[in-house]
Amino acid sequence: MPVRVLIVDDSQFFQSRLKDIINQNPQLEVVGIASNGQQGVELARSLKPDVITMDFEMPVMDGVTAVRTIMAERSVPILMFSSLTYEGARITLDALAAGAVDFLPKDFAEVSRNSIVLKQKLHERLLALSGGSTKAINSAPKTPDSIQYPEIDFTQKVASRDSNPRARVSYPKPNLVVIGASTGGPVALMEVLSCLPASFNVPILLVQHMPENFTRAFSERLNKQCAIEVREAVDGDHIKPGLALLAPGGKQMMIDRRGVVKILADDARVNYKPSLDITFGSAANTYADRVLGVVLTGMGSDGCKGAGLLKQRGAQIWGQDKDSCVIYGMPMAVARENLTDRVLSLKEIGPALAAEVR
Repeated sequence: MPVRVLIVDDSQFFQSRLKDIINQNPQLEVVGIASNGQQGVELARSLKPDVITMDFEMPVMDGVTAVRTIMAERSVPILMFSSLTYEGARITLDALAAGAVDFLPKDFAEVSRNSIVLKQKLHERLLALSGGSTKAINSAPKTPDSIQYPEIDFTQKVASRDSNPRARVSYPKPNLVVIGASTGGPVALMEVLSCLPASFNVPILLVQHMPENFTRAFSERLNKQCAIEVREAVDGDHIKPGLALLAPGGKQMMIDRRGVVKILADDARVNYKPSLDITFGSAANTYADRVLGVVLTGMGSDGCKGAGLLKQRGAQIWGQDKDSCVIYGMPMAVARENLTDRVLSLKEIGPALAAEVR
């Protein structure tokens, strides 16, 4: 039985194109279309779709209010369509806080030219969010194997450890925490970081799969709601205790032995910009066993190769558990390679981090 999709959008052109694109996949079926948030709420109530696509700016009722209303009545995965402006990012983050689980850029040009990339991305997201395709959840991105980032050798075989949970009973206190996430990550990172006290005395690097403009808005939101300082990283930043630096969208973030952050330009050969693999690999080279890597909810396997490099240097890796993930892809990829030292629920990770560095 195909996954049942409800489209909520005030643009007739976008409605029509989305319907055509979605219905091209036999595993998906558009069962309803709403032209504003209020209609979306009513159709969500009567049709009970498996997943909803939602515009953010609509008459009668906006997308954020619609998300909040729908989620108050019934939990259903909602995929937002957002503009790539700073204001669009801010509103999308409001929608994620209200209960939406993911977003895609609303690009009329890409929709008009029937982009194959958009089609694949939309099909994959809808199937993954609805739980309708394990293939979509576990799909592997382009890996940086052949890309020469300074001092990171991704051609090394990923080191796995004995699956026996005995592993190492103790690790040195970390000098650096690196946390990565994708789908479901904005809410997960807020949950984790808001648990850390202002006295948290270890630097943090954050990697969240997001486009440009979104990371600035997201870092500002985190900074307002967390006791520690959070901001978007810039090239030349120095890490320091109690500061969390978020990798900028569309770029890669690395760290050198002096604790100086390097922001590198986009490389078309890497799917994720930023990529957790690259930040993990850089941290492995510079901080070795003094790194604590944390892999949160997300599609795909970004972070798995980098986690292998961290394990080779004696670092510890934590993973979010399946039940608390929006998509159990990234943590699962690491766990399958027997690289995970601790598996924790989302609510446990923040307090455990605070205890680890106390």
